[in-house]
Amino acid sequence: MSRPAALSAALAAAAAALMVALLLLQPEDAGPGAGSSGETGRVLLKEILEQGLFSKVTLIGRRKLTFDEEAYKNVNQEVVDFEKLDDYASAFQGHDVGFCCLGTTRKKAGVEGFVHVDRDYVLKSAELAKAGGCKHFNLLSSKGADKSSNFLYLQVKGEVEARVEELKFDRYSIFRPGVLLCDRQESRPGEWLVRKFFGSLPESWAAGHSVPVMTVVRAMLNNAVRPSDKKKELLDNEAIHDLGKADGSLKP
Repeated sequence: MSRPAALSAALAAAAAALMVALLLLQPEDAGPGAGSSGETGRVLLKEILEQGLFSKVTLIGRRKLTFDEEAYKNVNQEVVDFEKLDDYASAFQGHDVGFCCLGTTRKKAGVEGFVHVDRDYVLKSAELAKAGGCKHFNLLSSKGADKSSNFLYLQVKGEVEARVEELKFDRYSIFRPGVLLCDRQESRPGEWLVRKFFGSLPESWAAGHSVPVMTVVRAMLNNAVRPSDKKKELLDNEAIHDLGKADGSLKP
């Protein structure tokens, strides 16, 4: 698959003038020890701000985060109780593009907690984003997601994909990365060894089963600012690699 050309400065400038971003992220998953979805959300927020792609950025989470960098000063932080999200419907209003990086691990939350966060929190957030006017919803899912899977993790991811589609966003983008390659302390059982294993393999082989977090982030942003008439987009690990390696800065 050929590598896409970098987006033009004019297109990026137009995107910055027109789009407002909503980023769904659990604060406790946004720092050292974060889960892979939380690590992706942390890097995504950083890249959004550095590239200046959106005129306004809202971060929704359980606690207010403290940032030292000047670039974060204009981030609108909405602190919510995910158990009572309907009470915070106003926080979801007025956004053109939504990025959902909510997620936890079974090790950290247990089976019921994992399902509650990765399914219930995500679905309610998507519902409120749609009601609030969000046109393009971006969902971080997983390679192998299938609601009919015998594996709970993949089953939940597949169920969420299908139920978010029922909300009928104007544009719905699903990202299914393989093993996320990132530096973090907490991981699912054996995931640290898996990341080391893939990192030692030839790029051509490892690319089919793993992907760096930064590549996922750049794929999400490249995809968000490029025009598309597709109602639903499913980007597998290969597509993420291809789109995430676009040369050049998105910054206008």
